[in-house]
This record gives sequence, structure tokens and C-alpha cells, in this order.
Amino acid sequence: MKTRTLLLVVGLLFSCLLAARAGSLTKVSSWISCAVQVLSRDFLPLPYAAPPAPDDWVGMQAPERLANVRSRLLPKLHDELAAKQCQLGQPAFIRIFKESRELELWLQDEKAAWRLFRTYPIACFSGALGPKTREGDMQAPEGFYSFTAKQLNPASRYHLAFNVGYPNAYDLAHQRTGSLIMVHGDMCSIGCFAMTDPVIEEIYLVVEAALKRSGSVSVHVFPFRMTA
Repeated sequence: MKTRTLLLVVGLLFSCLLAARAGSLTKVSSWISCAVQVLSRDFLPLPYAAPPAPDDWVGMQAPERLANVRSRLLPKLHDELAAKQCQLGQPAFIRIFKESRELELWLQDEKAAWRLFRTYPIACFSGALGPKTREGDMQAPEGFYSFTAKQLNPASRYHLAFNVGYPNAYDLAHQRTGSLIMVHGDMCSIGCFAMTDPVIEEIYLVVEAALKRSGSVSVHVFPFRMTA
């Protein structure tokens, strides 16, 4: 892990130099922000066996990947959910707070009450606080989005991923451009929300099960938590 982090930081610094030579202060700022986030990220211990080595994972087809994840996570995931009075297959809801780098995963019980299952540290997102307005601006979006099963991507090069649904109707009405904004694994991001490989596996299984029942999952992305 230390070697991977060192290589990532070197890569980010190299990208900063290239962006600086190209005169793109936005890209420089974004890459520096990513490097700082990666170095200062919090680790969330999860009670599952580690994912396969990256070289082995890349060689797997999507069905094989999902079978692998289910075999490692499902037995203990049911217990983790039960401890929060939740269960697999309940409707799901995601909230993201950029300033504190947190992703919340909520589940709705049979009495329509929402319960917070888990709060995950976001490993990295690019850009600063504020909405995404155009393709290539390095920004992660802010707003109210939703996705369906068609937007799940188990074949992602970032381990596993799902598209949050940017741009929404509001974005389109304001001529905002860009696409393929994901919540995914790994530790680096350009416009997406990187969660690390072990974390995205748990999130992916929960939202996948929720989509089979409810058809869609809402994702609300805020710049920061609302307070008095």
C-alpha cells in the first residue's frame, strides 16, 4: 500500500508539472487537491477478505468479478446490515458531502423509516467546492441525482462503479456538460468519487440489491453539511 501511494503521488506531481506547462491552473489545483486527499484519507476497516490482486482482478469478466465479491462479502454483510436493523434488498439512498469527504448509505425499512447503514470516507474527488459546469473542468458535481441498474458497471477499470446520473434536468437547463460521473473504487478520481476497492464492493452489493426492488437509487451531493 505504501508503494502504491508513493507511485500515485509521483504520478500526481508529474501531472501537475505537465498541467503547469500547459498553463492550466485548474488542473494543477485539482491534482494537488487529489494528492492531499489521498495522503490524508481515513481508512475504514471492513470485516471482509481483501479483494484479489489488481492484476488478477483486471483479467476477470464482470460475472466472475461479482461472483468473487459476493462469495467474500455476503455472509458477513448480512450480519453487518442486521446490526443496524437493515437488510439487503431494502430501498437505498446515498448522500455525499464534499467538504468533509463523506458518503452516507441509507436504507429504508418496511415502515418507510430511513436508517443510516454506514458513513464512508471518500478517498478522493477532484476539483473544489461548487457544481460541475462543463466537460473537462475537473469538478465533481453537486445536486440531486439518481441511477438505475443500467448504470451499474462491474467491468469498470476502477474495480466496480456506478454512474450517479449527471447531468440531471437542472444541469441540462443550465447548459452544463460532462458525463460518466461515477462512484467507483481505487484512490484517484477526475470528476468522480473514489472510494477504494474494499469500500466500493460493500456499497455496490447494497445498491445492486436495492435496485432489484426499488428500480432506482437517489444520490444527493452537497458541498457541505447544512447547519444553522
